[in-house]
Amino acid sequence: MSPPHVVILLATYQGAPHLPVQLESLVGQTHRNWSLIASDDGSTDGTVQILDDFGQRMPTGRVTRLRGPSLGATQNFLSLLKHVPDGAMAAFCDQDDMWFPDKLSRAVATLLSCTGPAHYAARTIIADQDLKPLAPSRHFPRPLGLRNAMVQAIMAGNTSVFNPAAVTLLKQAVPHARDAGIVSHDWWCYQVTAAFGARLVHDPQPVLFYRQHSRSEVGRNDTLPARMARLRKLLAGEFGWWMRANLHSLAPLVPLMPADSRHVIEQAGIMLDAPGPRAFQAMRRGGFYRQTRAATAALAISALSGALRRDPSATR
Repeated sequence: MSPPHVVILLATYQGAPHLPVQLESLVGQTHRNWSLIASDDGSTDGTVQILDDFGQRMPTGRVTRLRGPSLGATQNFLSLLKHVPDGAMAAFCDQDDMWFPDKLSRAVATLLSCTGPAHYAARTIIADQDLKPLAPSRHFPRPLGLRNAMVQAIMAGNTSVFNPAAVTLLKQAVPHARDAGIVSHDWWCYQVTAAFGARLVHDPQPVLFYRQHSRSEVGRNDTLPARMARLRKLLAGEFGWWMRANLHSLAPLVPLMPADSRHVIEQAGIMLDAPGPRAFQAMRRGGFYRQTRAATAALAISALSGALRRDPSATR
């Protein structure tokens, strides 16, 4: 049997300074059966020319460049999913990382052992703008699943790979995510795959250099300033607003979900909309947790205080 085909989904915007390194790391993959679909959101810095030159170096048909929706990185990644052919795996790709040679092969080996939908992600090595290693990304000790996915994004998009059954789920769900205006495509993918009982794997082995620079779309989340920023967003209502957009995107899919997932999503809705004590009760009934006790406690405080119901625009 030939190795599974993996479609790499690359969203670009003004990525010229770092894109060549990432593209060369794709060429160096030990898993050879891949193709690349790149969607550019209107770059003016040479990104498009870099992509076209790369495509000319590759065998005919291996690289496809599309025009993105120009609505930001999340919508650009969502738009790419519809182009994955039936029967192929899909891997998200950021423009400024550098993949290790076994990045795809580790994911493919894991996914081939799974039956039904499966979502693979992994740790990374956080690096500076020159790819000097700074620290490994966090290890997540608690189980993966919808009760975690509803309140925390831990399946990093730049490492995520999906088997064909999971791709089918995501393609069916994309229109609802687009209409709801979700903020984070990787958080949403974690929620969709978890809600439908997919096998969820977070590889403890780092698979890429996660480059940090002044134009990073998200940036590292393991520092004290990053944790304090997340806490401020939680208490200001911004996190609740993000959760509400995710819930709106999932609502049309709820009738198709297993009963346990329907219960979890129902409790998430109550947690977001009910007054403090009822919101806290819904958090307990739903069994929601983040990966550390401190972060779970912060979620409980935000529920009790009414922060999840707060309109973030009112605090600006």
